[in-house]
Amino acid sequence: MHRIASLFCGICVLLGSGVAAAQVPAAASTAPVPASKTLVIGVKVAPPFVIAAADGYKGLAIDLWQEAARDHGWKYEYRKYDLEGLLNAVRQHKVDVGLGAITATAEREKSMDFAHPITSSGLGVAVGKQGGSGWLAVAQALVSPAFLKVIGLLVLLLLIVGVLVWALEHKGNPDEFGGNRRRGIFSGFWWAMVTMTTVGYGDTAPRSVPGRILGMIWMLAALMVVSFFTASITSALTVGKLHSQITKASDLGKVRVASIEGSTSGNWLERNHDKYRKAESLDAALSDLDGGKVDAVVYDAPLLRWKIRQHYKDTLRVLPFTLERQDYAFALPSGSPLREQIDTSLLQRINSPDWKSRLSQYFGDSD
Repeated sequence: MHRIASLFCGICVLLGSGVAAAQVPAAASTAPVPASKTLVIGVKVAPPFVIAAADGYKGLAIDLWQEAARDHGWKYEYRKYDLEGLLNAVRQHKVDVGLGAITATAEREKSMDFAHPITSSGLGVAVGKQGGSGWLAVAQALVSPAFLKVIGLLVLLLLIVGVLVWALEHKGNPDEFGGNRRRGIFSGFWWAMVTMTTVGYGDTAPRSVPGRILGMIWMLAALMVVSFFTASITSALTVGKLHSQITKASDLGKVRVASIEGSTSGNWLERNHDKYRKAESLDAALSDLDGGKVDAVVYDAPLLRWKIRQHYKDTLRVLPFTLERQDYAFALPSGSPLREQIDTSLLQRINSPDWKSRLSQYFGDSD
């Protein structure tokens, strides 16, 4: 009986050990990469992490990968993707490493792994640089694209009304709207402006019934036109003041914002119920900002700083706060055998004395 009990206990112990072993998740393989294997490295061009160059690719992520590959003697080849294609390739184990401005998120972690973060930043806000003070600021505002557009629309409207009143009056009222066509249209333009501003010199006025009906319509319409253009001109002249009012996330609801639909920044704006102008690319969004079509651009802060340093350093800047933290990292297929070795190489660089200067080289200093 004692032997049977001992045997039974032994079987239970063995079964329990087997169940416990089955419940332990399989660890990522740490086997060395065969020397004959060529790793496939997926890249998404996203300066300054990955920059397309004449002889291949460069950028912070490229530099760090090449240094890690030298550390471990890996051979590799690059394969270009868009962002969604690259993430899918990582999930499906079609590439060994994904490089770009890839943010490590909880949602993505469910279907892939990430190496140690390269850098932590967040969503940034780009605005126009503050203008000067006094007469210099006024002069800059008077030649700004937004102000010139408003003045151009106003002149066009006055010209249209001037042509209409000339067409109705030049035959029956040649003293005031007669002469050659240029002189007559100028008289109509003058009358439209005097009437709109309610100056009322009385030197030019329509006499025919159709002309006077047009005059009454224009007098009433001019009340709304003056209100609209006054507000537009004031906005164009003081647009710089809007930028200084953006000090926190809630301020974005007060201004015109652009971002890219489907991006992390676009999703953030939608979650926070902020309406925004959907741009096709970061270049298009910054071009709209520089042209005065929007007041701010929300996007990844490192990418904003790089683009502005390259193309808009005299006119745009990134505000000194972030909307949402983001960690940028290499993307790896789940259970990748490269993860531990990549992390070792990355940590050696990140903890080196020159790491801050390397980051500054690509991202510049925060504003």
